[in-house]
Amino acid sequence: MEKISTDEFPLTMHSSEKQETICIFGTGDFGRSLGLKMLQCGYSIVFGSRTPRMSSLLPSGAEVMSYSDAAQKSDIIIIAVHRERYDFLTELTEVLNGKILVDVSNNLKINQYPESNAEYLAQLVPRTHVVKAFNTISAWALQSGALDASRQVFICGNDSKAKQRVMDVVRSLGLTPLDKGSLVAANEIENYPLQLFPMWKFPFYLSAVLCVFFFFYCVIREVIYPYVHGKRDRTFRLPISIPNRVFPIAALTLLALVYLPGVIAAILQLYRGTKYRRFPDWLDHWMLCRKQLGLIALGFAFLHVLYTLVIPIRYYVRWTWNNRTVTQAITKKEDPFSTTTSWLRDSYVALGMLGFFLFVLLGITSLPSVSNTVNWREFRFVQSKLGYLTLILCTAHTLVYGGKRFLNPSDLVWYLPSAYVIALIIPCTVLVIKFILILPCIDKTLMRIRQGWERNPKYSESALNGKTDI
Repeated sequence: MEKISTDEFPLTMHSSEKQETICIFGTGDFGRSLGLKMLQCGYSIVFGSRTPRMSSLLPSGAEVMSYSDAAQKSDIIIIAVHRERYDFLTELTEVLNGKILVDVSNNLKINQYPESNAEYLAQLVPRTHVVKAFNTISAWALQSGALDASRQVFICGNDSKAKQRVMDVVRSLGLTPLDKGSLVAANEIENYPLQLFPMWKFPFYLSAVLCVFFFFYCVIREVIYPYVHGKRDRTFRLPISIPNRVFPIAALTLLALVYLPGVIAAILQLYRGTKYRRFPDWLDHWMLCRKQLGLIALGFAFLHVLYTLVIPIRYYVRWTWNNRTVTQAITKKEDPFSTTTSWLRDSYVALGMLGFFLFVLLGITSLPSVSNTVNWREFRFVQSKLGYLTLILCTAHTLVYGGKRFLNPSDLVWYLPSAYVIALIIPCTVLVIKFILILPCIDKTLMRIRQGWERNPKYSESALNGKTDI
């Protein structure tokens, strides 16, 4: 057989690169977990410890020695100790000179210190190249291999070559490095693991307020009012009947709130006559939370479907149907068939099914695994065009549900209209304004503004004057 040179295979080069030694200062949970992962990927690991003889539970195959001796073994040193213990590094200034220090630390609370831990480390050992990395990965994820939800590793540093070496190590561990720029970004990276669903807080609080408000509103109408006026006990409506009114109202309202900030943004652009002015902070944050609002709305829609499916097996419903059947049999009377009522009921159900189907489609296309397979135009078509169609169908579903009772004075309880009437205020407002915005005369102006046209081109003139002065 012909002898083939191994130089032709790039795998040989990568294999030799992975045999380089990496030093880890600290033998805690994270340091041990990261060292084990690196050993599995072919690296040689040496741990630095203040008490090397007492260190235990270290991965098999790793060495442990004093900080000074361990630092001499590698150009990349991972600092897996708390910020409060960084002081020992000042004694190793000469040994650490020119080396890459990878800071993996986190704090106990957001903005705990005036500067980030990585910036503090760079000040403490100035002749080193400090890189922030690995702080968004947990020790448990490294040990168990459950990295599907946290494969991204945020990296920042002032030295591009040092960052590149650390990014190569990250890739070799099966993770995805994400360059966040200079060390100034370290503060943001360190705050990231401490944030609990930052983009979900506003949607969660808003949905909670809506649910609580409409729940007590329905309790007043359907439980308290019957008891006050007729001593009738309607508390059995609390587990299913009232939640089944609250959930669709919350779903419809949140869906409308997904598209309301876009409408407000369009009105602001028309009013200002330019797209080069920032929106208010509250509107910016609202627009960033639209995906979360839509997913929570979809969850409420699912609950509404489930609660509706159990209606036929409820004791109160079966008891009512049986009594009605027996009464009709005794009195030999039957309810005449109403074509109008049949149309309303069937239309109500059909609109609900179509709206729910499109609702689910919107939720599926918002998943990263799906949205990454479509281009921007396709994604915008689904989320905008089909989104508004979903809002129209769900609003029509609610309108038809009211049927002949809609805005009927006899349906008022203590001058309070039905909850679904209140739920229609925001969706109808959004749809009416959107209809006005898509009128040709208005839509044309809005499109020109979004393409860069300005009603008062003072910004363009000032920029032109600036160039002239230069």
